[in-house]
Amino acid sequence: MHVDTRHTCLYLATISLILFFISCSPSPKNHNLYLGGDLSYVNEIEDCGAVFRKNGELVDPYELFASQGANIVRLRLWHNPDWTQYSTYPDVEKSIQRAKTAGMKVLLDFHYSDNWADPGDQIVPKAWAHITDLEILGDSIYQYTYHTLDKLAKKGLLPDLIQVGNETNSEILMPDHVNENITEINWERNSFLFNRGLKAVQDIAKQTGKPIETMLHIAQPENAFPWFREALASGIARFDLIGLSYYSKWSKYPIDKVSDAIDSLTRLYQKPVIIVETAYPHDFIDVDSANNILNQHAISPGFPATHQGQLDYMKKLTQEVIEGGGKGVIYWEPAWVSSDCYTRWGKGSHWENASFFDAVNGNEALPVFEFFKVD
Repeated sequence: MHVDTRHTCLYLATISLILFFISCSPSPKNHNLYLGGDLSYVNEIEDCGAVFRKNGELVDPYELFASQGANIVRLRLWHNPDWTQYSTYPDVEKSIQRAKTAGMKVLLDFHYSDNWADPGDQIVPKAWAHITDLEILGDSIYQYTYHTLDKLAKKGLLPDLIQVGNETNSEILMPDHVNENITEINWERNSFLFNRGLKAVQDIAKQTGKPIETMLHIAQPENAFPWFREALASGIARFDLIGLSYYSKWSKYPIDKVSDAIDSLTRLYQKPVIIVETAYPHDFIDVDSANNILNQHAISPGFPATHQGQLDYMKKLTQEVIEGGGKGVIYWEPAWVSSDCYTRWGKGSHWENASFFDAVNGNEALPVFEFFKVD
């Protein structure tokens, strides 16, 4: 058989050249990475007069985040608060519409409380406080979750991801203030309630034919290891994602060890990990006399409280998440700027020095928005 060696050599040279250019070309951006912010306060502070600027011009914050590369918005939902009209169902519906209009996905965070749910406070809604039968309480969480999502689906506002609980380090749906006195979780009860909430999401996804990812959320990586070990051992299995709050101020993991934590969690529990809460200050200026939560004690070595320091911190954290095999980073309340609003703790914002806007320059957008463009 005759072989034309000239054509063969030309072919091999062409293939080698193609492979060379592929290997030398920059990697495409990771379009599967969730990058965004929790914008739950936006409607409220806009109603109280807050504005946002980019290059001196007034901007819609949802449109700004989307234009800068954010692809997801996280929103909290309280059951039936009697102290605010925000983070209620009507408010969340409005926020989801804004997010979807801007082209971003939505992570809806069910707090299953009338107030802030966090590691020390998982207080049952007042409407359910009288329920002592576990089956009835489980049905309450199922029906509430199901009907909330069903209403959203019928309006074309079905979220893409659902958090079943917020920072649920302690046992969920507990009587008022009892969490402070409980050191151990009743996992039989806890698992039953979580599974009812998860089942409601799964049933809506099946009914609508639209995929919804479910997430369980724990504050700080070091707390996630024992919590998910117990959760899986007790029968909580049908969820998709591990959500973490990571604030270096309160975590045992320094920022350069976050990738190790995420890699270990992913390998141990076979679930992708997303940081759904994080933040970093860009200064220590208190523009409204509402004490800033992230003060000098929130600083990590090598990342000063400057505009550039905040951006560098977020770029570093995002790279840590990528290196650990994580699926995303969502900043907590990057648009909680100062306004005439009153929170549970006083007038103004306790977060303006950790927002994405410069409070002393008319809420001008800061360089930290660049972290959404991470390669």
